[in-house]
Amino acid sequence: MSNEPATTGESLPETDEEWRELLTDEEYEILREQGTEPKFSGELLDEDDDGTFVCAGCGTELFSSDTKFDSKTGWPSFSDAADENIEFRRDTSHGMERTEVVCATCGGHLGHVFDDGPEPTGKRYCINSAALGFDEEDA
Repeated sequence: MSNEPATTGESLPETDEEWRELLTDEEYEILREQGTEPKFSGELLDEDDDGTFVCAGCGTELFSSDTKFDSKTGWPSFSDAADENIEFRRDTSHGMERTEVVCATCGGHLGHVFDDGPEPTGKRYCINSAALGFDEEDA
């Protein structure tokens, strides 16, 4: 696995201090403070192997590599998600209304979802690479 998760869903940190000890500065800013990495900077942006994208905070399965596509936005984009493992929140920051995507297990901020993706879902999950880990399928 590349980008190992900080912990597992079975033993989640309870305080910000515990999260800070487990996450890199970038992961903490994104997952715990709703930050955003710079466009085209993410390690997993060009990941095209078969596998599963997981939460960098807790390892929860979030997206299949089958749903990843190049949106040319600068962040990993997916057309579908493991619905039982994500939650949606209304985000009115930055003078606009968006739908935030968070990990249902640890509450980590992942990114946002938009209605301009490919068929059949029409969704574009625009996700920070630093919020993800990747489990490559065994060949």
